[in-house]
Amino acid sequence: MQDIGNKNLEVAIDALGESIARCTEKGELHTTGVTGLSLFRRDEPTEPISGMYEPSICMAVQGAKRVILGDDTYVYDAHHFLITSVHLPTIVQIIDASPEKPYLGLRLKFDLREVSQLMVDSNLPQPRPQQSSRGMATGEVTLQLVNAFIRLIDLLNDEKDIPILAPVIQREIIYRLLVGDQGERLRQIATAGSKSQQISKAIGWLKNNYAEAISMEELAAQANMSTSTFHHHFRSLTALSPLQFQKQLRLQEARRLMLAERMDAANAAFQVGYESPSQFNREYNRMFGAPPLRDVSKLRQMSAGG
Repeated sequence: MQDIGNKNLEVAIDALGESIARCTEKGELHTTGVTGLSLFRRDEPTEPISGMYEPSICMAVQGAKRVILGDDTYVYDAHHFLITSVHLPTIVQIIDASPEKPYLGLRLKFDLREVSQLMVDSNLPQPRPQQSSRGMATGEVTLQLVNAFIRLIDLLNDEKDIPILAPVIQREIIYRLLVGDQGERLRQIATAGSKSQQISKAIGWLKNNYAEAISMEELAAQANMSTSTFHHHFRSLTALSPLQFQKQLRLQEARRLMLAERMDAANAAFQVGYESPSQFNREYNRMFGAPPLRDVSKLRQMSAGG
Protein backbone atom coordinates (compact mmCIF):
# COMPACT_ATOMS: atom_id res chain seq x y z
CA MET A 1 0.00 0.00 0.00
CA GLN A 2 2.86 2.37 0.80
CA ASP A 3 4.34 1.81 -2.69
CA ILE A 4 0.97 2.66 -4.26
CA GLY A 5 0.71 5.80 -2.13
CA ASN A 6 4.23 6.89 -3.14
CA LYS A 7 3.44 6.27 -6.80
CA ASN A 8 0.22 8.30 -6.56
CA LEU A 9 2.14 11.15 -4.96
CA GLU A 10 4.77 11.14 -7.74
CA VAL A 11 2.02 11.17 -10.40
CA ALA A 12 0.32 14.11 -8.67
CA ILE A 13 3.61 16.05 -8.34
CA ASP A 14 4.26 15.55 -12.07
CA ALA A 15 0.75 16.77 -12.89
CA LEU A 16 1.20 19.86 -10.71
CA GLY A 17 4.53 20.57 -12.42
CA GLU A 18 2.89 20.33 -15.85
CA SER A 19 0.22 22.82 -14.78
CA ILE A 20 2.84 25.31 -13.53
CA ALA A 21 4.93 24.81 -16.70
CA ARG A 22 1.93 25.66 -18.91
CA CYS A 23 1.15 28.80 -16.91
CA THR A 24 4.77 30.06 -16.97
CA GLU A 25 5.62 29.46 -20.63
CA LYS A 26 5.78 33.22 -21.30
CA GLY A 27 7.83 34.31 -18.29
CA GLU A 28 9.53 33.45 -15.03
CA LEU A 29 6.78 34.85 -12.79
CA HIS A 30 3.06 34.45 -13.21
CA THR A 31 0.88 36.43 -10.82
CA THR A 32 -2.42 34.62 -11.06
CA GLY A 33 -6.05 35.61 -10.76
CA VAL A 34 -6.20 33.68 -7.47
CA THR A 35 -5.48 36.05 -4.59
CA GLY A 36 -2.08 35.30 -3.05
CA LEU A 37 -1.07 32.63 -5.59
CA SER A 38 2.09 33.13 -7.69
CA LEU A 39 3.82 30.64 -9.99
CA PHE A 40 7.53 30.60 -10.84
CA ARG A 41 9.84 29.16 -13.49
CA ARG A 42 13.60 29.44 -13.81
CA ASP A 43 15.83 27.71 -16.39
CA GLU A 44 19.09 28.00 -14.45
CA PRO A 45 20.36 28.33 -10.87
CA THR A 46 20.48 31.86 -9.47
CA GLU A 47 22.88 33.92 -7.41
CA PRO A 48 21.87 34.34 -3.75
CA ILE A 49 19.51 37.32 -3.48
CA SER A 50 17.83 38.96 -0.52
CA GLY A 51 14.09 38.83 -0.13
CA MET A 52 11.26 39.08 2.36
CA TYR A 53 9.25 35.93 2.96
CA GLU A 54 5.65 36.61 3.99
CA PRO A 55 3.26 34.23 5.77
CA SER A 56 2.88 31.60 3.07
CA ILE A 57 3.52 28.11 1.82
CA CYS A 58 6.09 27.66 -0.94
CA MET A 59 6.65 24.54 -3.03
CA ALA A 60 9.34 23.64 -5.56
CA VAL A 61 7.52 21.09 -7.70
CA GLN A 62 10.62 20.64 -9.85
CA GLY A 63 14.16 21.67 -8.89
CA ALA A 64 15.13 23.04 -5.49
CA LYS A 65 15.57 26.32 -3.62
CA ARG A 66 17.73 27.23 -0.63
CA VAL A 67 16.65 29.87 1.91
CA ILE A 68 19.00 31.29 4.56
CA LEU A 69 17.50 32.86 7.67
CA GLY A 70 20.13 34.13 10.09
CA ASP A 71 22.40 31.13 10.66
CA ASP A 72 19.72 28.62 9.60
CA THR A 73 19.45 27.07 6.13
CA TYR A 74 16.30 25.53 4.63
CA VAL A 75 16.14 23.58 1.36
CA TYR A 76 12.85 22.66 -0.25
CA ASP A 77 12.14 20.54 -3.31
CA ALA A 78 9.39 18.39 -4.84
CA HIS A 79 8.91 16.44 -1.60
CA HIS A 80 9.32 19.25 0.96
CA PHE A 81 7.40 22.51 1.25
CA LEU A 82 8.51 25.65 3.05
CA ILE A 83 6.09 27.29 5.46
CA THR A 84 6.61 30.82 6.78
CA SER A 85 4.37 32.13 9.55
CA VAL A 86 5.73 35.70 9.94
CA HIS A 87 7.51 38.25 7.74
CA LEU A 88 11.19 37.25 7.62
CA PRO A 89 14.19 38.77 5.77
CA THR A 90 16.12 36.01 4.01
CA ILE A 91 18.76 35.18 1.42
CA VAL A 92 17.32 33.00 -1.35
CA GLN A 93 18.92 30.91 -4.11
CA ILE A 94 17.56 28.48 -6.70
CA ILE A 95 20.09 25.63 -6.59
CA ASP A 96 18.63 23.10 -9.03
CA ALA A 97 17.37 24.21 -12.45
CA SER A 98 18.20 23.69 -16.13
CA PRO A 99 16.57 24.37 -19.51
CA GLU A 100 15.71 20.65 -19.71
CA LYS A 101 14.30 20.54 -16.17
CA PRO A 102 13.47 24.10 -15.12
CA TYR A 103 12.74 25.10 -11.58
CA LEU A 104 8.94 25.15 -11.19
CA GLY A 105 7.52 26.58 -8.01
CA LEU A 106 4.53 28.18 -6.38
CA ARG A 107 3.75 30.42 -3.44
CA LEU A 108 0.42 30.86 -1.69
CA LYS A 109 0.23 33.69 0.83
CA PHE A 110 -2.23 33.38 3.66
CA ASP A 111 -3.93 35.77 6.04
CA LEU A 112 -3.36 34.77 9.66
CA ARG A 113 -6.84 36.06 10.56
CA GLU A 114 -8.29 33.47 8.20
CA VAL A 115 -6.04 30.83 9.80
CA SER A 116 -7.39 31.79 13.24
CA GLN A 117 -10.98 31.62 12.01
CA LEU A 118 -10.41 28.20 10.47
CA MET A 119 -8.96 26.97 13.77
CA VAL A 120 -12.19 28.03 15.47
CA ASP A 121 -14.46 26.61 12.75
CA SER A 122 -12.63 23.28 12.77
CA ASN A 123 -12.44 22.99 16.58
CA LEU A 124 -8.70 22.48 16.29
CA PRO A 125 -6.90 22.30 19.65
CA GLN A 126 -5.00 25.32 20.90
CA PRO A 127 -1.22 24.94 20.56
CA ARG A 128 0.67 23.66 23.58
CA PRO A 129 2.26 26.43 25.68
CA GLN A 130 5.92 26.42 24.71
CA GLN A 131 8.88 28.60 23.80
CA SER A 132 8.56 30.45 20.50
CA SER A 133 9.90 28.33 17.67
CA ARG A 134 11.23 29.47 14.31
CA GLY A 135 8.75 31.25 12.07
CA MET A 136 10.02 29.18 9.14
CA ALA A 137 10.24 25.41 8.61
CA THR A 138 10.09 22.70 5.99
CA GLY A 139 7.51 19.92 5.98
CA GLU A 140 6.77 16.83 3.93
CA VAL A 141 4.54 17.22 0.88
CA THR A 142 1.41 15.04 0.97
CA LEU A 143 -0.88 13.75 -1.76
CA GLN A 144 -3.84 15.71 -0.32
CA LEU A 145 -1.85 18.95 -0.40
CA VAL A 146 -0.65 18.44 -3.98
CA ASN A 147 -4.15 17.53 -5.21
CA ALA A 148 -5.57 20.69 -3.61
CA PHE A 149 -2.99 22.83 -5.42
CA ILE A 150 -3.76 21.08 -8.72
CA ARG A 151 -7.44 21.99 -8.29
CA LEU A 152 -6.52 25.57 -7.36
CA ILE A 153 -4.35 26.06 -10.45
CA ASP A 154 -6.95 24.37 -12.66
CA LEU A 155 -9.27 27.28 -11.82
CA LEU A 156 -7.02 29.50 -13.94
CA ASN A 157 -8.45 27.76 -17.01
CA ASP A 158 -11.90 29.20 -16.29
CA GLU A 159 -11.47 32.30 -14.16
CA LYS A 160 -15.19 32.87 -13.61
CA ASP A 161 -15.02 29.99 -11.09
CA ILE A 162 -12.26 31.62 -9.03
CA PRO A 163 -14.36 33.88 -6.75
CA ILE A 164 -16.52 30.95 -5.60
CA LEU A 165 -14.17 27.97 -5.58
CA ALA A 166 -10.72 29.45 -4.82
CA PRO A 167 -11.55 30.42 -1.19
CA VAL A 168 -12.86 26.90 -0.55
CA ILE A 169 -9.68 25.26 -1.87
CA GLN A 170 -7.46 27.76 -0.05
CA ARG A 171 -9.21 26.89 3.22
CA GLU A 172 -8.56 23.23 2.51
CA ILE A 173 -4.86 23.95 1.96
CA ILE A 174 -4.61 25.88 5.23
CA TYR A 175 -6.48 23.07 7.00
CA ARG A 176 -4.02 20.50 5.61
CA LEU A 177 -1.18 22.61 6.96
CA LEU A 178 -2.82 23.07 10.37
CA VAL A 179 -3.27 19.33 10.89
CA GLY A 180 0.08 18.40 9.28
CA ASP A 181 3.57 18.07 10.70
CA GLN A 182 4.07 21.87 10.89
CA GLY A 183 0.58 22.69 12.11
CA GLU A 184 1.67 23.46 15.65
CA ARG A 185 3.97 26.21 14.40
CA LEU A 186 1.20 27.86 12.37
CA ARG A 187 -1.33 27.57 15.20
CA GLN A 188 1.09 29.28 17.59
CA ILE A 189 1.33 32.39 15.41
CA ALA A 190 -2.41 32.52 14.74
CA THR A 191 -3.43 32.15 18.40
CA ALA A 192 -4.28 35.50 20.00
CA GLY A 193 -2.25 36.17 23.10
CA SER A 194 0.48 33.61 22.39
CA LYS A 195 4.05 34.81 22.69
CA SER A 196 4.64 34.06 19.01
CA GLN A 197 1.67 36.21 18.05
CA GLN A 198 2.91 39.05 20.29
CA ILE A 199 6.32 38.91 18.61
CA SER A 200 4.56 38.87 15.24
CA LYS A 201 2.99 42.23 16.08
CA ALA A 202 6.42 43.68 16.89
CA ILE A 203 7.73 42.34 13.56
CA GLY A 204 4.88 44.14 11.80
CA TRP A 205 5.86 47.40 13.52
CA LEU A 206 9.51 46.99 12.51
CA LYS A 207 8.52 46.23 8.93
CA ASN A 208 6.51 49.45 8.71
CA ASN A 209 8.99 51.62 10.64
CA TYR A 210 12.40 50.23 9.69
CA ALA A 211 13.87 53.74 9.15
CA GLU A 212 13.03 54.80 12.72
CA ALA A 213 15.41 54.53 15.65
CA ILE A 214 14.12 51.67 17.78
CA SER A 215 13.91 51.36 21.51
CA MET A 216 14.11 47.80 22.77
CA GLU A 217 12.05 48.79 25.81
CA GLU A 218 9.25 50.23 23.64
CA LEU A 219 9.21 47.19 21.37
CA ALA A 220 9.11 44.88 24.37
CA ALA A 221 6.26 46.93 25.86
CA GLN A 222 4.29 46.55 22.59
CA ALA A 223 4.66 42.80 22.98
CA ASN A 224 3.76 43.02 26.67
CA MET A 225 7.06 41.42 27.71
CA SER A 226 10.16 42.33 29.65
CA THR A 227 13.11 43.39 27.49
CA SER A 228 15.08 40.19 28.09
CA THR A 229 12.06 37.94 27.46
CA PHE A 230 11.18 39.86 24.29
CA HIS A 231 14.74 39.60 22.96
CA HIS A 232 14.81 35.85 23.63
CA HIS A 233 11.48 35.11 21.95
CA PHE A 234 12.23 37.42 19.01
CA ARG A 235 15.48 35.59 18.25
CA SER A 236 13.78 32.21 18.69
CA LEU A 237 11.15 33.13 16.11
CA THR A 238 13.29 34.97 13.54
CA ALA A 239 16.87 33.68 14.11
CA LEU A 240 17.84 37.37 14.39
CA SER A 241 17.99 40.00 17.10
CA PRO A 242 15.58 42.95 16.63
CA LEU A 243 18.51 45.17 15.59
CA GLN A 244 19.75 42.59 13.05
CA PHE A 245 16.20 42.26 11.73
CA GLN A 246 15.91 46.02 11.30
CA LYS A 247 19.33 46.19 9.62
CA GLN A 248 18.34 43.59 7.04
CA LEU A 249 15.08 45.44 6.30
CA ARG A 250 17.00 48.69 5.82
CA LEU A 251 19.63 47.20 3.54
CA GLN A 252 17.09 45.35 1.41
CA GLU A 253 15.04 48.53 0.94
CA ALA A 254 18.18 50.56 0.11
CA ARG A 255 19.09 47.97 -2.52
CA ARG A 256 15.59 48.23 -4.01
CA LEU A 257 15.77 52.03 -4.10
CA MET A 258 19.09 51.98 -5.94
CA LEU A 259 18.03 49.27 -8.36
CA ALA A 260 14.41 50.17 -9.11
CA GLU A 261 14.42 53.93 -8.54
CA ARG A 262 18.06 54.60 -9.50
CA MET A 263 18.76 56.41 -6.25
CA ASP A 264 22.43 56.93 -5.41
CA ALA A 265 23.93 55.12 -2.42
CA ALA A 266 24.15 58.17 -0.14
CA ASN A 267 20.49 59.13 -0.60
CA ALA A 268 19.33 55.52 -0.32
CA ALA A 269 21.26 55.14 2.94
CA PHE A 270 19.70 58.30 4.36
CA GLN A 271 16.23 57.28 3.17
CA VAL A 272 16.32 53.99 5.11
CA GLY A 273 17.65 55.52 8.32
CA TYR A 274 21.47 55.48 8.12
CA GLU A 275 23.28 58.58 9.36
CA SER A 276 26.78 57.36 8.47
CA PRO A 277 27.52 56.57 4.78
CA SER A 278 30.63 54.61 5.77
CA GLN A 279 28.63 52.43 8.15
CA PHE A 280 26.04 51.86 5.41
CA ASN A 281 28.72 50.86 2.89
CA ARG A 282 30.38 48.53 5.40
CA GLU A 283 27.14 46.77 6.38
CA TYR A 284 25.91 46.61 2.77
CA ASN A 285 29.17 44.99 1.68
CA ARG A 286 28.95 42.48 4.51
CA MET A 287 25.36 41.49 3.64
CA PHE A 288 25.51 41.44 -0.17
CA GLY A 289 29.19 40.63 -0.75
CA ALA A 290 30.01 43.83 -2.68
CA PRO A 291 29.85 47.63 -2.19
CA PRO A 292 26.56 49.25 -3.25
CA LEU A 293 27.68 50.57 -6.66
CA ARG A 294 29.29 47.31 -7.74
CA ASP A 295 26.41 45.19 -6.43
CA VAL A 296 23.72 47.22 -8.18
CA SER A 297 25.71 47.32 -11.43
CA LYS A 298 26.01 43.54 -11.35
CA LEU A 299 22.26 43.15 -10.73
CA ARG A 300 21.46 45.44 -13.66
CA GLN A 301 23.77 43.46 -15.96
CA MET A 302 22.13 40.20 -14.87
CA SER A 303 18.69 41.68 -15.53
CA ALA A 304 19.73 43.00 -18.95
CA GLY A 305 21.11 39.61 -19.85
CA GLY A 306 17.74 37.99 -19.14
